[in-house]
Amino acid sequence: MDISEILTGKFTEFDIGTPLSKVAGAFENQELDAVIVTDGDEYRGVVSRRQLASSSNQPSAKVGSQVQHVPTVDRTEDVREVARLMIGSDAKTLPVLDDDRVVGVVTGDAVLEAVRPFLDAVTVEDAYTAELISATPETTVGKALNLLREAGIAHLPVVDGNDLVGMLSLYDVIEFTTRGGSKSQGGSSGDFDSRRSGGQTRGGFGAREGDADRMLDLPVRNLMSDAVVTVMRSAPLDEVVETMFEQEISSLVVTADDTAEPVGIVTKTDVIEALTWERDDRNAVQVFGLELLEGMDYDEVSALIESMTSKYGEMSVIKASIELQEHKEQSRGVPLVLARIRLVTDRGYFTADGEGYGASHALRLAANAVERQLLKGKTYGQSMKPSTTDEQARLYGWWLGG
Repeated sequence: MDISEILTGKFTEFDIGTPLSKVAGAFENQELDAVIVTDGDEYRGVVSRRQLASSSNQPSAKVGSQVQHVPTVDRTEDVREVARLMIGSDAKTLPVLDDDRVVGVVTGDAVLEAVRPFLDAVTVEDAYTAELISATPETTVGKALNLLREAGIAHLPVVDGNDLVGMLSLYDVIEFTTRGGSKSQGGSSGDFDSRRSGGQTRGGFGAREGDADRMLDLPVRNLMSDAVVTVMRSAPLDEVVETMFEQEISSLVVTADDTAEPVGIVTKTDVIEALTWERDDRNAVQVFGLELLEGMDYDEVSALIESMTSKYGEMSVIKASIELQEHKEQSRGVPLVLARIRLVTDRGYFTADGEGYGASHALRLAANAVERQLLKGKTYGQSMKPSTTDEQARLYGWWLGG
């Protein structure tokens, strides 16, 4: 299955000299995930909604300063390979090039729409992330923002005891703290832009007049969305994707089948990542950007992961994702590389970045950071259950094999 039928020629494009404030205005279109950045007729990269929301640049800065270099694809690229590239680059919009010109884009939503008919035999339990990164109603907005950024996520469930009471979005926090600072708000949730949550209600909050520190000290119960969509672990994955499209959301909180207790989260990214694991893949380690590694092959990377985790008692690696991204900056001809390790084990979820000159150096820095987390017992969630061979065969069905 290639992307020729799911790419779109409609995309938003900006020159590298465009002020970020103008680009931010384009993202008021809630369906827009990323914009294309060019220098004249030359493609330079993309800027995503999430990237812009997470940055601290001044609105007067130029969009060229925020360019993210993501993989490009051609019209006949296989949908599975596109999914791999999206996960490896942490991008949900990839440019489609023809003779070095951008002729369209392929989005994560388009990929999910194309593969949805094949997901009816797969359940949420096969793909969800058993991460319980959550806040309480009394968690401050500032602390919640740190949780979102540190874990690299965009949605934070709000839990009161064992009860799921709301959902906090990174984009809502950013808009609240940056655009809302000069507006006086009363106690009605109707004063807040309800389009951000599809008309869902939000708790009221008191007046504020540009006091950023005071806003960050507010409890999240005053900003969270009261309506949260949940799904049981046994639900078919195709229905989950359908719900996401119908509700115009990108994540659902997963609950245990026999109780309403939240046990994890399933996102569009989780579903896309599931497409990258082949049914006969017997190794838990995936490497994106392996060609950047000098002096190391796949077996040596796997050995590094095994050595890293074996130091801390009994630990089973369920899935390890290693992403390598090369920057233009160089030192003595060696490029600056960002290495990101995501490690899912039976003892929890660990993630860390490392940046250095040369991919091997960056990878070892990231591995050292993960080791420090392991030593401290710091995880981003509870453990996941290992999947059996039969479950993998069912999840990564015949259509992924070609």
